[in-house]
Amino acid sequence: MGIEWTANLSTGIEWQDKHHKELFNKISRLLDAMTLGQGKEEVGSLFKFLDEYIVYHFEAEEQAMSKHAYPGAFMHTAEHTHFIEDIAALREEFGKGASTGLVIKVQRQVVDWLLNHICGPDKKLGEFLKTVEGVRKIR
Repeated sequence: MGIEWTANLSTGIEWQDKHHKELFNKISRLLDAMTLGQGKEEVGSLFKFLDEYIVYHFEAEEQAMSKHAYPGAFMHTAEHTHFIEDIAALREEFGKGASTGLVIKVQRQVVDWLLNHICGPDKKLGEFLKTVEGVRKIR
């Protein structure tokens, strides 16, 4: 039942794609756990992962945008902020008690955001970064 990384999701930027694949693997674990009736336990693990992932991945993208004066940086960063706010609201709801409905809500919001963000803003950023000299050295 998990989600799988496909080549059409690639931004063409190695470090960015590596980060995205990590998140896909984690979300796939949540979906697999849901099919086994263990989604509530895995959601807590997903939140812990997202705490680190958000800092690491968003910071890497935002540094690349800043370093190379990416013209879409403001809107891209705004999407990151919106995602952080959405995750905070879901975490607060989770703190009041995990339910199957909440697990499904977390799964849907994270998967929808990830797919839309990668296929939109991240691909645009990737295209821009591919034109910038030395971009592959950014980590």
